[in-house]
Amino acid sequence: MPVADRYQMVDIQHDSLSLARQCKLLGITRSSFYYRRSIESDENLKILRLMDEQYLKTPFYGIRRLRVWLQQLGYDVNHKRVKRLMDVMGWRTVYRAPRTSIPAENETVYPYLLKGLEVDHINQVWSMDITYIPMKKGFMYLCGIIDLFSRYVVGWGLSNSMTTEWCRDTVAEALARYGIPEVFNTDHGSQFTSNLFTNLLRDNGVRISMDSVGRAIDNIFVERFWRSIKYENIYLHSYENGLVLYQGLRAYINFYNNQRPHQSLGYKTPSVLYKTQAA
Repeated sequence: MPVADRYQMVDIQHDSLSLARQCKLLGITRSSFYYRRSIESDENLKILRLMDEQYLKTPFYGIRRLRVWLQQLGYDVNHKRVKRLMDVMGWRTVYRAPRTSIPAENETVYPYLLKGLEVDHINQVWSMDITYIPMKKGFMYLCGIIDLFSRYVVGWGLSNSMTTEWCRDTVAEALARYGIPEVFNTDHGSQFTSNLFTNLLRDNGVRISMDSVGRAIDNIFVERFWRSIKYENIYLHSYENGLVLYQGLRAYINFYNNQRPHQSLGYKTPSVLYKTQAA
């Protein structure tokens, strides 16, 4: 049975079978079908879509500048509303200098290990991030894991809530499929600093690296992937629901890995570099 048909069989509101159990029975990955009902007004969805596109242009905007920008577009927004929408879409303002970050209780922030590191082989460094994905009548979140040497997407997942469990399961599936990287890099998001997430990496002998706070440049290859997938796919389509979005993303990521030449790779595809070394 095609994967798309199996996803259509999932009953999110089933009385006795959990989403995880249904995914296991149907042979589909749970990390690509996390679901939690969320409702936003039509106007908020329009604003979130505008903010998502604007973030790729001005990631240094904070609450005040965003409020002025939205007011200039005709939206009656105050400081509190802008802050809430920034939180919904995961807007992380890029600062000129690192800021001191205080981790949550029982959580650890790890040092940044990539400075001055020469990345010269696959599975040396994997990098992971989360981005907001607008749809016609809602939104979801996409997490992606990229091998920095080859730019190969070794793992990804789709959800409409940014849970630690979702991120952990996505990593676990990538580890099972492609092996163990030497270093795993993320930002300081609460999903990545939690013990539930970091324990998976430590238990597999992976060295954990975390970006300087407010510096998207530390995770530049994942940021470039977000820009590519949004301008080359997301913004060109108006996906109706999570299933159609999943199908579109799966097709694009397959194209990105196997067909799309990268200038920085000498116009080779990520799969050529990754699979050549893996052979």
